Amino acid sequence: MPNHLKLDLETEETLKVLREIDSNPEMTQREISSRLGLSLGKINFLVKAVIDKGLIKSENFKNSKNRSAYLYFLTPRGLEAKTKATYYFLRRKIDEYERLEAEIRQLKREAGVVDLPVKVQDNIPS
Repeated sequence: MPNHLKLDLETEETLKVLREIDSNPEMTQREISSRLGLSLGKINFLVKAVIDKGLIKSENFKNSKNRSAYLYFLTPRGLEAKTKATYYFLRRKIDEYERLEAEIRQLKREAGVVDLPVKVQDNIPS
């Protein structure tokens, strides 16, 4: 099995790529790379992997800027995968938020602080 077929569909990077492609099918890999702050090689890897998984399709089209460019679009399976990935990502972020919230409450109790102002660093005694 080729390495790019071992893609974890629940990663944040994969979700971001699917979201970018869904929002703008004419976006180039270079533009996706720039928007997401990921290397062009990483985007190429992710795009190839989601194509191989059947989540997106690509078609050549003529573009005035590029002599040959690709149009990417999510397949029905890709839309389903994007929805599932969004759900799992949201669930992880909610869990992370709840853990951080509990940790903040504990730290406030330990510090004897009832309510911290927004700029915490300005009010911490030296």
